[in-house]
Amino acid sequence: MDKLTVVEREILSLIDSNQLMDYNKEIAKEVRLSGSEEELRAFKFVQKTLKSFGLETELSFHEAYISLPGKARCMIGDIELPCITHSMAPSTEEGGLRGEPVYIGKLEERKLPQIYRKIPVIEGIASPVEIGKLYEAGAIGAIFINGPYTHEMIVSTVWGSPTTENISQLPKIPVVSINDDSGEILLQLIKEGKDQVELQTVVETKWTAIPTLTAELKGKEESDHFVLFSGHIDSWHYGAMDNGSANATMLEVARVLSNYQEQMKRSLRFAFWSGHSHGRYAGSQAYCDRHWEEIHENCVMHFYIDSVGGKGATILSESNCMSETKDIASHYVKEISGQDFIGSRYGKYADQSFWGAGVPSLFMGMSEQPLSNDPKSQKVFQVFAGKEAGGFGWWWHTVEDTIDKIDPENLKRDCEIYTLSIFKVLTDSILPINQLEAVKEIKKTMRDYHAVAGEKIDFSLSLERLNQLEDTLSKAYTILSSSDLPPEKQKEINKRIIAISRILVPLNYVKSDIFEHDAAIGTRPIPALSQIYKITDYEKGTQDYHLLQTSIIRQIAKVNYYLKRSLVEARDLLTTVSKSNRL
Repeated sequence: MDKLTVVEREILSLIDSNQLMDYNKEIAKEVRLSGSEEELRAFKFVQKTLKSFGLETELSFHEAYISLPGKARCMIGDIELPCITHSMAPSTEEGGLRGEPVYIGKLEERKLPQIYRKIPVIEGIASPVEIGKLYEAGAIGAIFINGPYTHEMIVSTVWGSPTTENISQLPKIPVVSINDDSGEILLQLIKEGKDQVELQTVVETKWTAIPTLTAELKGKEESDHFVLFSGHIDSWHYGAMDNGSANATMLEVARVLSNYQEQMKRSLRFAFWSGHSHGRYAGSQAYCDRHWEEIHENCVMHFYIDSVGGKGATILSESNCMSETKDIASHYVKEISGQDFIGSRYGKYADQSFWGAGVPSLFMGMSEQPLSNDPKSQKVFQVFAGKEAGGFGWWWHTVEDTIDKIDPENLKRDCEIYTLSIFKVLTDSILPINQLEAVKEIKKTMRDYHAVAGEKIDFSLSLERLNQLEDTLSKAYTILSSSDLPPEKQKEINKRIIAISRILVPLNYVKSDIFEHDAAIGTRPIPALSQIYKITDYEKGTQDYHLLQTSIIRQIAKVNYYLKRSLVEARDLLTTVSKSNRL
């Protein structure tokens, strides 16, 4: 920790593992289904605690599309296999669903076996993308074999509450999950010739009033500008890790940083969501929709927190970041844990509802389990596995997510990194958002797309503007790194940096309109151009080729316009920095 300031060391001395655990135990003492009385009690505890630190709070309610899994039954012959069903999956009709089970194993990028009017059995944790593929292939239901424990999931790709335009994308077939023991029985009976399985599921999906809690510490110089720090309160089962530990961390950050409000140049806004686990991020989606202009104009960065402090969570090098926010994480992860931070690019998940508004993001969780041969973790690894990190633990989304899965020292360590990272963004004179790194990532992506498309698509203007943008930002950041700029110019420079985010974040992360919400799936960089990989599938001159080429050319025009706007803002930044440096 030799590179920490005196103030940062003082902040660390105030973070209390016992206090963190007390918060965690209180929040995780009840199951917190979205819209439930138990969840509301947790919200009110958090609100009361925040008020005790002197924060202004607001607890509001809105209607959201919430889906709570109920009873489920899986029968083969006269044997009943314990199972669960999933949020957003349809209920079976009266009398249940009967069909022939077909074992697939892992659902990979290959041709599916004949499953028309059948019920496929898949190894792994229920995935909305896989369920969509099964439905398209004619399946009438699905059974997932999860591992030693069944894992609760939400099996829709629709982001937040559905609209007239996307409600048809909700899953169409009933889904259940069973554990490995039941899976062995099922597969043996299939081998013995049992050719009928019966599923019965009840899922209560309806519009429900859910809460959102916000609280704020006001900054002193750029008080309209704020850092958003958010996490969900709703849970699967007791959710001590997911997301009680994160809520505890948010409270401890509020407690500690309330002592440093006089040093904060910008405001810190806390947001606690419902509708994450049972509404596919409906809380953050609704907040963005209702406050879009304010977020677009004033939110400088979004820190998200989920499932921190787990026992055995020793890998801190692969949490999510954007290229432009990676420097912050690299510094504090190294100082607190000694690990070199490599980071992971975001997919569309974890309440990242603010990309259309142009807000840079940092973190999703913090610490993960190392990859291992632990049989309880193998199918969780399939969901999370990175280079060394294997996700949040085998108990993730299970009945086993209880307070004994939290390590007080790991929770304190994760809280330390969040606290110092947020404090830096609140107090640095110049916003620590490295737009040059964002441009470098976009440029690399464009080169990759150019290599795939070859002469079929003209990338020359895109690459020319990216070269100019990189050169301009390189000059601006060189001056920024070596100059002591006058205070009256710092606000103007920060406005330029924010303006660049408003263009580059949607360019790099948003496929649809900036006021819409893309589906909850993994995405490629510059998602508007992700279809380029399909162009090699079609022979030049064919109907399919021309249709795809027309679509891509239209998206290239969009990208080029974004780059032109970015270049204008970057040149204004360089001019402002250069003039300020001469004063």
